[in-house]
Amino acid sequence: MKHNETRNVTILSRIVNRIILFLYRWKGWKIEGHLPKNLKKYVIAGAPHTSNWDFVFFAGATKHEQVQPNFMGKHTLFQGIMKNFMLDMGGISVDRSAPGGIVEQMKAEFERRKELALVIAAEGTRKTDGKWKSGFYRIAEAAQVPIVPAYADNEKMIIGFGEPLFPSGNYGEDLLKLAEWFRSKIPDYERYKVLEQQARDIIAGKNDV
Repeated sequence: MKHNETRNVTILSRIVNRIILFLYRWKGWKIEGHLPKNLKKYVIAGAPHTSNWDFVFFAGATKHEQVQPNFMGKHTLFQGIMKNFMLDMGGISVDRSAPGGIVEQMKAEFERRKELALVIAAEGTRKTDGKWKSGFYRIAEAAQVPIVPAYADNEKMIIGFGEPLFPSGNYGEDLLKLAEWFRSKIPDYERYKVLEQQARDIIAGKNDV
């Protein structure tokens, strides 16, 4: 994907992007599946989130797929000399204190842009036991765009992409579909087991998050 803004790309971002792609290839990561070629806008829900290196390898995989990944960043990071660098890297400035919150801000971004592949670590934090935050779903639902599941198998060094899932409005049922896909990739991974149970609990009315 190309940047939506016509301006000169910073030298620093060019260097960092080349380093990311080099590290991705040097480490020998492989791709299973592909990002959708017929869709211009979607949310990539990635899991697990276990290291700061996750973004590097996910970014390398998306660039290998010839897609510019975008990510959300705190608005204070988009100031001064860092602004253009953050934008070049695919950053989108968000202000958690703004009216409507992040969901409305990202809905507006999807409406404004012709192309947007928004990468979200669906677990929200590296310290999670495997349960997901619902933000990725609320954004996709509000923007009326599909969710593309993405997993990382650190042992086999595989990053895989699944088929797009359009939000039905039933979070529990849709989360279960995603969980079953993730478990089909690494059946015994504990975090994916927790995710599946979370979805089943939501469907049963035991949990609404």
